[in-house]
Amino acid sequence: MLLRAESLTKAFGPNKVLKGASLQINRGDSIGLVGVNGAGKTTFLKILLGQEMCDTGELTLGTNRIGYLPQFAESSPDVTVRDVLGRPYGHAENIRSAMAAIEGRMAEGGDLDWNALASEYARLEGQLGRLDSEDEGKLEEALTKVGLSPAFMDRPMSTLSGGERTKVMLSRVVVQATDCDLLFLDEPTSHLDIDTVEWLEDFILDAGAAVLVISHDRYCLDKVATRVAEISDGRTREYKGNYSAFIEKKMMDLDRMEKEYRKYVNQKRRQEEIAEKLHRDQWYSATHKTRLGMVDRMEEKEAPEAMKEITVRIQSAPKSGKNVITARDFSVERGGRKVIDNVDIEVHKGEKIGVFGGNGQGKSTLVRALIGDLPSAGDLWIAPGAKIGYFSQNHEGLDLGATAEEQLMRIVGRERRGDARSILAQMLLVGEQVEKPMSQLSGGERARVALAVLLMGETNLLVLDEPTNYLDIPARHAVERALNEYDGTMIAVTHDRYFLDTVCNKVCEVKDGKIRMHAGTYSSMMGRPNVREIVMDADEYRVLAPFTNWATGRKYAKGERVLVAPSEERNFRWAIDQGKLKKTGGRQRKKVLTDE
Repeated sequence: MLLRAESLTKAFGPNKVLKGASLQINRGDSIGLVGVNGAGKTTFLKILLGQEMCDTGELTLGTNRIGYLPQFAESSPDVTVRDVLGRPYGHAENIRSAMAAIEGRMAEGGDLDWNALASEYARLEGQLGRLDSEDEGKLEEALTKVGLSPAFMDRPMSTLSGGERTKVMLSRVVVQATDCDLLFLDEPTSHLDIDTVEWLEDFILDAGAAVLVISHDRYCLDKVATRVAEISDGRTREYKGNYSAFIEKKMMDLDRMEKEYRKYVNQKRRQEEIAEKLHRDQWYSATHKTRLGMVDRMEEKEAPEAMKEITVRIQSAPKSGKNVITARDFSVERGGRKVIDNVDIEVHKGEKIGVFGGNGQGKSTLVRALIGDLPSAGDLWIAPGAKIGYFSQNHEGLDLGATAEEQLMRIVGRERRGDARSILAQMLLVGEQVEKPMSQLSGGERARVALAVLLMGETNLLVLDEPTNYLDIPARHAVERALNEYDGTMIAVTHDRYFLDTVCNKVCEVKDGKIRMHAGTYSSMMGRPNVREIVMDADEYRVLAPFTNWATGRKYAKGERVLVAPSEERNFRWAIDQGKLKKTGGRQRKKVLTDE
């Protein structure tokens, strides 16, 4: 056991964030922590890390070798990349705490072994000094692994893009991962391009440490989690398997709870009706009290928590002609560099195009130039009937000094305040959220206001820059459902592979100034249509006699160690039954391919 949290509670004023959250993490665990925005995931994580104190409950730590990737990367102008890489979470802090404890004992005086204390203090001081002069090669190697040049080492964090900052924080995890028993990752895929996300998934699998990941990336959770813990209404509920298994089992749980609750309500009502009839017909007898006692002794069933859903219906304007955008020999230059170099693009009515590529490759630049927001060279034609709706990943069109309500009333007029409130309510923005200045809203809340602005206008061409960033999973599903129903044309820049597979009927990769178009989904473009990669807990076997696995054609030699995941067991059943394989009792995480 590395960590055990039992019945943790936490309140901020009258707001009870956690009402009894529990979790145990063992060696080899790979856990996805999910829940809607505001459910308390990050608060729960900070309590597990010791950064926050719980109000009640018990926390037991079996290790202090912990790595941590926070949700928001450091961005202080005084902090360089080298500073961040040289400060592994908890390691230096533990040494400084031990030194402070010795200083405190010395200050108190009394009957002490002064020589032993001085010797221990000197040892810790030397250890801290060695940390401060961390091997340069190790730091540079960590940067290179996440796709950054060693030249970044002395750059201030404030000069980096969001994706570059996240990569630096990932590098810090790489630096400390070999010395960790447990890794906590809070939204690690935010701002990362797809290549880096897929590298991270492999890194998590191979790290050897137990992992707890908070994420809204459904493909990432499917590939790395062997257990999912959901925080809902301040409590935790656990499900074995990856995210897809969690969804299936949760729906079954909700269905079962709904049936049990209805049965309880019906039985209770029936007993109360019988008691009332007995009391009416036999008013001189106490028989009805026996029936009421039966009602009191019934096991009370709670109604399943109501699932609040965002309602999104994007209005479309009258359709434009068949060709919406045509670009020939199209180039875009920024900062003296050709970001897009002589490409041809055709966007037709009704197409839903997903644009992806590495950070800094020019995806956002391309789509903004295509709608005339940025200067470009070559021929560009936009259909005269195109009514464009633009969603910026940084929500630049929002006035951070205005409230959400004021933002919408500027579009529809103050006399339509009720309509503005109604649309905000559809996005689950009510009460204080509607009346706070935009600067005080979370990233997810701002994203929902920006989507509400899109709802207010009729469009037939949507241009979306990272539309699912900052949104929790239910909100992403709502947006995806709305975009699937939208009968206009869409161009979306995104790193969300699930979005690329479920919304887009055409994808475009931007790389080295060129584009590569593919009619179909991201998975089909990558050559893996109907197959998905996940991670499972696999049993370890030892080969007792040579054999061939005819399902894969692989030959196994005596003495080899083989990991067999549940989905692969039938391929090895013959060898197991024939005594050619024997379980060792060990278990490890293993990546497997499964049919959709």
